[in-house]
Amino acid sequence: MTFQVINPATGEQVREIPVWDDSILEAALAQVAEVTPGWVATPLDERCALMRKAAQVLRDNKEKYAQTITLEMGKLIKDARAEVEKCAVVCDYYAEHGPEFLQDEIITSDAGRSYVAYLPIGTVLAVMPWNFPFWQVFRFAAPALVAGNTGVLKHASNVPDSAMCIEEVFCEAGFPPGVFRTLMIRASQVKHVIEDPRVNAVTLTGSEPAGRSVASTAGACLKKSVLELGGSDAFVVLEDAELDDTVNTAVASRFLNTGQSCIAAKRFIVVDAIAEDFVMRFKAGVEALQMGDPADESTTFAPMARVDLRDDLHKQVVDSVKAGAVVVTGCTVPDQAGAWYPPSILDRVEPGMRAYHEELFGPVAIVIRARDEVDAIRIANDSPYGLGGSIWTGDNKRGENLARQMQSGATFVNGLVKSDPRLPFGGIKHSGYGRELSHHGIHEFVNAKTIWIK
Repeated sequence: MTFQVINPATGEQVREIPVWDDSILEAALAQVAEVTPGWVATPLDERCALMRKAAQVLRDNKEKYAQTITLEMGKLIKDARAEVEKCAVVCDYYAEHGPEFLQDEIITSDAGRSYVAYLPIGTVLAVMPWNFPFWQVFRFAAPALVAGNTGVLKHASNVPDSAMCIEEVFCEAGFPPGVFRTLMIRASQVKHVIEDPRVNAVTLTGSEPAGRSVASTAGACLKKSVLELGGSDAFVVLEDAELDDTVNTAVASRFLNTGQSCIAAKRFIVVDAIAEDFVMRFKAGVEALQMGDPADESTTFAPMARVDLRDDLHKQVVDSVKAGAVVVTGCTVPDQAGAWYPPSILDRVEPGMRAYHEELFGPVAIVIRARDEVDAIRIANDSPYGLGGSIWTGDNKRGENLARQMQSGATFVNGLVKSDPRLPFGGIKHSGYGRELSHHGIHEFVNAKTIWIK
């Protein structure tokens, strides 16, 4: 069995990479287990210094890694470069702030001295997706390795070169061999790795079904897990919003990475008073996007990552239109090779339609009309997901009040929802649990150990 690298822009197979058998996997896990005690004992300042070197390796090889991302999953080349740079930023962030986040926390008690020590827990397995093939991994790996854990990666099967490049980054930065390993294994082998006593925790970014499966196995093994799953982020537009900026951000938020982002705006909930104006402007912005070769600097809209994902998305669209949704633009499959789907808008989406209830993981925006702000927040919360969301209004205080009512892990007022190393990232409801990034993220995979001294 092999992993196949297929260019999403052309549908052409680039190369095949063998899948590991159980003996190769065992050797890798044994290597990680052997190096883990030494990495735990490595002084924190040395771990941070190596993480700074990882940031430099990323920047020194930015073009190479960006081209790998673009070839494997179709991301625009300029966005791929930005992704690599963001990985370097998160490495620098934890190299700088790790000592602060991990310092002993003094707590007054009946002891002569008592405190909490934040200590590594061992090896963390990361099960990661293809849509941000570098960033998703580094936002776990940077804090986990700085904290003194070792890491093993099961990456998505369509980005094997990215997976190997990430291990290369840590090797070239000087991390001891085995501190971070990429496991070239099938999804069916993940359960075995979670159950392995040498693995101490698991983090997954991916689909809700994958999250349920991983959480079930981890729970049965009494191992910590963090899940970042799907999202159907609400983009709430009130009647006092400044529409030019709102629409520009709406286009960027929905169609960045060809709409293949957990925190992309997916449900545009617009109050009736301005709905027609918003849809007209939104349509013009969407139709200005130019489909083309993602490796071309001038292209503004790339293919989806895989044909099967494109076809699944189109079926959701077709079913929603049959149920009464109105096509504003796009929503047809182009007659050309590759995983192409045009930037699309569905209007007048209502309960009972697939587009209302399901996550559309691709370049389709849905517009849901609301009577007023109360109705808009009700609709925003009428979702099984709770990852991110945004509110657009001319009154920041009004937006802040409504942001506290939105059921999500993050709500942005008059800004594009994004991940930032300085801010915790994660969701509620079916979007998962736990947090990545900031000091919250580095504390997910440590032993918060109480030390009590008479």
